[in-house]
Amino acid sequence: MALRVFKSVGQFNEGDVFERIRQGDEKALELVYKKYYRMMTKLVITNSGTEDEARDVYQDALVVFWQKARSGNLVLTSKMSTYIYSICQNLWRKELDRKKRLSSEEKDSAEQMDMDTPEREKIIAKCLSQLGDTCRKVLTMYYFDELSMQDIADQLGFANTDTAKTKKYKCKQKLDELVKAQYSAQDFLD
Repeated sequence: MALRVFKSVGQFNEGDVFERIRQGDEKALELVYKKYYRMMTKLVITNSGTEDEARDVYQDALVVFWQKARSGNLVLTSKMSTYIYSICQNLWRKELDRKKRLSSEEKDSAEQMDMDTPEREKIIAKCLSQLGDTCRKVLTMYYFDELSMQDIADQLGFANTDTAKTKKYKCKQKLDELVKAQYSAQDFLD
């Protein structure tokens, strides 16, 4: 069966385009990308997201759609745009939940390390030296140099501030584990 070649987004028949995607036609996926870009990214942007986050979510949603369509198991019972929109919605909800979790975890852990005695400083310094290079840099930049997450991301070459926040959180957990494993609460009491 020969499929029509579409020259523009305007000549868009969902059934034909879906069939082309099922057969692995990446040009058909490009048409879908262009046709629904504004609608899908608006979903993220109007729900506390940035343009970059919106683009990432939409691209991830299209990857999910492509894989499901190519598997041969996807039977569309709604419009293609509705199906892709629901994927975007789910991906964005997960991202918002992840951000919320990171934010609350960050608040739960002390924002500044409590080092008001020389003994505590020595303990923290010793445990910091046992961490990997990246963790040592992230924690030092954040807690001692008081750099912003954006500055840390830029200086260490992280993709974005979310990556820097995640790294800082994980490094802080490692540091806490080291301190707890090597020292008792009594070491921190005056």
